[in-house]
Amino acid sequence: MGEYLLGIDAGNTVIKAVIFDRRGNEIAMAAEEGHSHVPKPGHVERGLGELWSHAKVVIRACIERAGIPASEIVAIGCAGHGNGLYALDRDGEPLLGIQSLDTRAAGLVEEWQAEGVGERTYPVAGQRPWPSQTPTLLAWLKRHRPELFARIGTVFLCKDFVVNRLTGARVSEVSDMSGAGLIDVAARRYDAALMKAYGLGDCLGLLPDLAESADIVGRVTEDAAAQTGLAEGTPVVGGLFDVVASAIGSGVTRTGAASIIAGTWSINQVIIDQPDLSSPLFMSATFDRKRYMAIEASATSAANLEWLVREFFPHDASDSRSPFDLCCQLADDVEPAANDPLYHPFLYGAQQDGNARAGFYGIAGWHTKGHLVRAVLEGVAFGHRQHITTLRTAGARFDEAVLSGGGSRSLIWPQIFADVLGVPVTVARSRETGALGAAIAAGAGIGLFADISAGAAAMVQTERHYRPNAALSAHYDRRFALYGEIAAAMAPIWRRLATPAPLVREAAE
Repeated sequence: MGEYLLGIDAGNTVIKAVIFDRRGNEIAMAAEEGHSHVPKPGHVERGLGELWSHAKVVIRACIERAGIPASEIVAIGCAGHGNGLYALDRDGEPLLGIQSLDTRAAGLVEEWQAEGVGERTYPVAGQRPWPSQTPTLLAWLKRHRPELFARIGTVFLCKDFVVNRLTGARVSEVSDMSGAGLIDVAARRYDAALMKAYGLGDCLGLLPDLAESADIVGRVTEDAAAQTGLAEGTPVVGGLFDVVASAIGSGVTRTGAASIIAGTWSINQVIIDQPDLSSPLFMSATFDRKRYMAIEASATSAANLEWLVREFFPHDASDSRSPFDLCCQLADDVEPAANDPLYHPFLYGAQQDGNARAGFYGIAGWHTKGHLVRAVLEGVAFGHRQHITTLRTAGARFDEAVLSGGGSRSLIWPQIFADVLGVPVTVARSRETGALGAAIAAGAGIGLFADISAGAAAMVQTERHYRPNAALSAHYDRRFALYGEIAAAMAPIWRRLATPAPLVREAAE
């Protein structure tokens, strides 16, 4: 019998399928980039038909590239971006996909803050409402799109939809549902009082069955096998919230270990033994059957570099470097200076301020593209530092971290992270840590490993290590303070920018 594991990682932008052997070696990988739709400002959606179509393409391509019989894949695990809202209708057909970059519910969050809703949800879910949180979006749909809301039959997270298409199962699991603020974190179950606090007391029936991450929740159906090239009957586990999967796939499994993910979202997390429901943390999510992740996060990370490259660095066919590598090299050529520009990475809002916007500050005539790129790389790292400061204020203690996500692929950005955060930073060998974490859970689910931690020990290897430059400590302390001061000064202006006003032409008329 074969011992290959398939990990699927469905992010906000790209879905990947990766086949690993039991030692963590990547046998084959395939990826497809999806398309977001912005029907209105702040509304960020995706077509569920496209998501499944891309999932089928990458699974089939991955199997073909691996050159192995599909029957050699012994289990499948899925990871996916948390929050947002992926809904099926009452007949189980795809209805709506809202991504975790969506900010349409920012006004509702402000209203709930004034009403103290978060004071009722936090002691149970370990979260206060925020704009792209799943229950917040569901409540927004209930209020503003009642005809669409009435058609919802199931509320999924991103990877749950893929699992559903593979197996037909109407199921989610505890890491994703806790990350979405939809369960009693300590009890690891849905809670009627919690749903009522969100104004969703009549919506418990919309939530899918709840499993543990490594539980086998179904098997590949005959139809899904025909569409993907998988073997019918292959077991599929519940899967993982992608931030937890990336931590596992980068080897972060012991209590007190820290994981930093520089992806679409800025994820900063530390493993704890018990959820802390009295601290100011952004969220607590389950880690395994006994432990939890204390998480500080926002949509303020590597998506900023992706935007910069997409808009200002078109690919040059004559240059063998990728636009991302070119950007990082330009940044590395800049000698850090006190008068360098600063950047706020708020393209999709800030954690508790959906009105926040990105911006460069302090640009002078002598600054170059390299200075602006470095400002983006530093600004993203400052955003991570802000979250880590909150983790430490809440009692989390760590003196090193593992970096994963797209930002870890750069040879330069991890050093900036080490310098800004002031701790050594390690990068795991695998670039596909989310898919690897999902594959590890799949291996644990079928008994290939004793548990998830044992699977990580067997499949994860370290590639690079960065130590902070002590000479830059004071420099980055000063710039981080300025970063915060400017953000505080800009907050009322961001609010004014977000307030609807007549178009210029209409005002003139």
